[in-house]
Amino acid sequence: MSDPRTTRSASTAPPATSPGRDGVEAFGYQQELKRSLSFADLLVYGLVFMVPIAPFGIFGSVFSGSGGMIALAYAIGGLAMAFTASSYAQMSRAFPMAGSVYTYAGRGIGQPVGFLAGWMILLDYVLIPGLLYLIAAVAMNAIVTSIPVWTWVVGFVVLNTVVNYLGIEFTARINKIMLIGELIVLAVFVVIGLLALAAGNGNGSDVFSPIYNSDTFSVSLVFGAVSIAVLSFLGFDGISTLAEENRESARSIGKSMIAALALAGTLFIVQTWIAALLVPAPETLIAEGDAGGTAFYDAAEAASGHWLYIVTAVATAVAWGFANSLVAQAATSRLLFAMARDRQLPGFLRKVHPTRRVPVNATLLVAAVSLALGLYMTTRDDYGISTLSTLVNFGALSAFLVLHVAVVVHFVVRQGSRDWWRHLVVPVVGFAILVAVVVNADVAAQRLGFVWFGIGALVLVFLVTTGRKPVLAEEK
Repeated sequence: MSDPRTTRSASTAPPATSPGRDGVEAFGYQQELKRSLSFADLLVYGLVFMVPIAPFGIFGSVFSGSGGMIALAYAIGGLAMAFTASSYAQMSRAFPMAGSVYTYAGRGIGQPVGFLAGWMILLDYVLIPGLLYLIAAVAMNAIVTSIPVWTWVVGFVVLNTVVNYLGIEFTARINKIMLIGELIVLAVFVVIGLLALAAGNGNGSDVFSPIYNSDTFSVSLVFGAVSIAVLSFLGFDGISTLAEENRESARSIGKSMIAALALAGTLFIVQTWIAALLVPAPETLIAEGDAGGTAFYDAAEAASGHWLYIVTAVATAVAWGFANSLVAQAATSRLLFAMARDRQLPGFLRKVHPTRRVPVNATLLVAAVSLALGLYMTTRDDYGISTLSTLVNFGALSAFLVLHVAVVVHFVVRQGSRDWWRHLVVPVVGFAILVAVVVNADVAAQRLGFVWFGIGALVLVFLVTTGRKPVLAEEK
């Protein structure tokens, strides 16, 4: 492999349609990870990462934050992510490598920018497995109160680390089983919920109140709720971290992102709309929030009794604590691997298992961080789920902003593209929507996010001054 320390960064890239663009060798790297994933595998991976029943776990936070207009919050979140998915699709074809926005911004704009983008999305990727374990542990504790939350956290972390260690193919098989289970539970809730509403059950809300409520509506309120709701959509971007394990054309990465986002977004809107009409005492939930994290399960219980409360709570625990965190841990380890390969993180993180072909040290590090974070949060009365959610989202959305800029710089400025829709209009509109979401995000999350960015800037200065200036392997 070409040593990044002795090569220079290319200022431009050959067109995405040139021969060999699907291979990392064209960019100065060796193929170290195992290419074994099909389009279907990538689609399932994205759906499992987003979790078709993701709103179960954060329903109360989004419902309260949106003044009851939770379906509207998810619709706007889906629209914002649709523009972002389009930009991801363009960059994944141009640069079919692991590393997600770190790679795309680094090669599309410049490696220092790529480092900062990767640093910001690390705030998402490194924290999100711990958040998922925490939500799952809280859900299980709501059912089996005799087992403390921290015990569930430990169990989920150990289980997922073992599965990820066994290799990406094994992980892909588990993903398919988990997805089928989640879809069955969701179908049960939707059918029973609709039957309950048809029978006159529910909270008596206007059927359109989940999309618009004149008593509570304000632009800042809705966009503030969107900053939490987009947590459910995060995961489609994780598909890009598997670019070096994709066995088909680089186009499969972008197609699977868009397909996963469209399917998940539809499911999110349908289930939250139904739950919003079933949840007991919606005015109280809006005013006081959902400290216990059980609002969705309460809505399920209102539809058909306590058995559906148990089913939805267990499904949330398994989906978030096992299925979702499993793929989140895999995606995070690939991002750490890509940054370490370019000498932007400690070199031990680039170690690949000789037979299982997975970034083993990065996988173990993610497990350790997730365990520490999850155990710390269990000591808080509110578990910090809302704060962690907005912090994770702030990191992701900040990186997505850079992604949109990278599309314009790479295609329009450097390559002179005249595909105005995909390479200019879509990224500009996507950028504008994300700015509105970030501006209206939780103030505490904004502060912590900017602190994280400041630390990243200092790390970048340190790398430059100590001779570890960010330099990518040279394209062939």
